[in-house]
Amino acid sequence: MPSPEDLSRLQSAMSRTVKAHWKAFLFEGVLLAVLGVAALILPPLASLAIAIFLGWMFLISGIGGLIVTYWARSTPGFWWSLISAALAVLAGMLLLARPMQAVLTLTIVLGAYFLAEGVATIMYALEHRRELSGRWSWLLISGLVDIAISFMVITGLPSSAEWAIGVLVGINLLFGGATLIGMALAARDSNT
Repeated sequence: MPSPEDLSRLQSAMSRTVKAHWKAFLFEGVLLAVLGVAALILPPLASLAIAIFLGWMFLISGIGGLIVTYWARSTPGFWWSLISAALAVLAGMLLLARPMQAVLTLTIVLGAYFLAEGVATIMYALEHRRELSGRWSWLLISGLVDIAISFMVITGLPSSAEWAIGVLVGINLLFGGATLIGMALAARDSNT
């Protein structure tokens, strides 16, 4: 476990970095916020773009995995590595060959994830309500919101596949961008 001095040095280094590069953080924040708004305006297009992006990511990582596995073919675990890389290539090709069906499948996975996350968050909140005193209710609310999102996504299938991924990613990008913008502006103000 890091010592308090180590944590203090790390925080100071982070603060100096943000202050020195606040314009880069501001640019990234604005870019993320614009992409988030675009995803919220056109969620079907954003959902499709995400499925295609994931397809390319799987395909490229799978091909890279095949190359590395070939070079290291004498190491233990060769076959497992080969199978893993081949599955990534297959998943990438499937996502790229049928992106609309991929959006539906990804939406189902997303709904299941929110359901599992909601249940786990509620159980965590209930289990730690004594230790977290007044804060456990926020965890409970977060879990209930996750379950509500899951319910909306799953019961709305297949039409929810058009908007769910795009809207949720858009919200994430928008809030992430707003956070970076706020951080950059605070760092700029502390420089003056």
